[in-house]
Amino acid sequence: MPEKETERVSTYERHVLDNGLRILTANLPEAQSVTCMVMLAAGSRYETPDTNGIAHFSEHMFFKGTERRPSARQIAGEIDAIGGEFNAFTGKEYTAYYVKCAADHRAVALDVIADMLRNSRFDGEEIEREKGVIVEEMNMYFDTPRDFIGGVYEELLYGDQPLGWDIIGKKETVRSATRDTFTSYLDRWYKPSRMVLGLGGKVGDDALAKAQELFGDLPAGDTGEPDPVAGYANGQVRVFTKQSDQAHVILGVPSYPIEHPDRYTLQVLSTVLGGGMSSRLFTEVRERRGLAYYVFGLNHSYTDAGSLYAQAGVDINRIDEAVTTILGELRSIAADVVPSDELEKARNFAKGRFVLQLESPQGLILFGLRREVLERHAPDLDEVIDGLNAVTAEDVQRVAQDLIADEKLRLAVIGPFADAERFEKLLV
Repeated sequence: MPEKETERVSTYERHVLDNGLRILTANLPEAQSVTCMVMLAAGSRYETPDTNGIAHFSEHMFFKGTERRPSARQIAGEIDAIGGEFNAFTGKEYTAYYVKCAADHRAVALDVIADMLRNSRFDGEEIEREKGVIVEEMNMYFDTPRDFIGGVYEELLYGDQPLGWDIIGKKETVRSATRDTFTSYLDRWYKPSRMVLGLGGKVGDDALAKAQELFGDLPAGDTGEPDPVAGYANGQVRVFTKQSDQAHVILGVPSYPIEHPDRYTLQVLSTVLGGGMSSRLFTEVRERRGLAYYVFGLNHSYTDAGSLYAQAGVDINRIDEAVTTILGELRSIAADVVPSDELEKARNFAKGRFVLQLESPQGLILFGLRREVLERHAPDLDEVIDGLNAVTAEDVQRVAQDLIADEKLRLAVIGPFADAERFEKLLV
């Protein structure tokens, strides 16, 4: 049964095929487009040391040709012919493939996605050719410290286990990949029980029938689960030495898993710290001190781990001041109750951004699929708003005091520095 509608957005209908594949629809009858997306509970967390990067590499290879559409050009041409957009993305705990198009061409979009996921050839020559593309993507990633700093930070948090590895992998594992590397990974994890087909926008009347036709005969299979995250500690600071005119820093603490009871309190806490241009971090680090062009704070949670952190790109000559300023804001929110007006501003900011992301068919179905894939149930949009409304200033301080302690601090730095000890002294 569809969930109750709210005044804010349409909500979701959820169905399960006999083989375990789930279908999530978010119908917006007034829309003229539809987003068709398949999301899988499989990402770089599901890799081994020898296959690090294969989840992301596989995502590339699905676009390279099927039996019916033997080349990347033919797949792209079919989507171009309906004026659609298609792409994919890989995370640590999920991977997604999608097509956005006019609703009249929904059947073509679904057929292309199903064909790619079920019948891709993984041709040996294409694999070898794509290795060069992936390596250049790696070079771009490593040369973009604003992006790469996240990998440095998560390696500091999680160490040598899948959550601590870069999604894009290592050059040696990518270069050594063979067709068997792909098929063994996909045969293990790309099962119906881990797949959710989502349609957002003008869904139409035949979504279930089409899903049954395209995916209903996929054989069911038990995949097991990836290893849970293990506790890890190896110092408080990680410095990645790189000659640059700007330093990038992340300073944070471990936080809660995605389904923690305090998830909405944590969201409000991170918003007070670094959500928007009137947040504490933006005001103090950029506006008052001129230490950074960009600075923000957020919480990012996995199914069994999480981190609350601040990130900034700062003047290399004033990096010590930047770190101590960010640290001061972290300590302050734990020491003092957030004033009521600031709490309400942060609450409304979080609610407003939540509603805005649901305004488009793609945003609506993407939110639903992430919840369904990571938490195995369709989201209740009322629950999110109600959860944010229930957060008190005392809740924010309680969670801040639980998380923010000197011994829990972790600092990642990219810049022309070699000495971690100088930064460790700043955290005392």
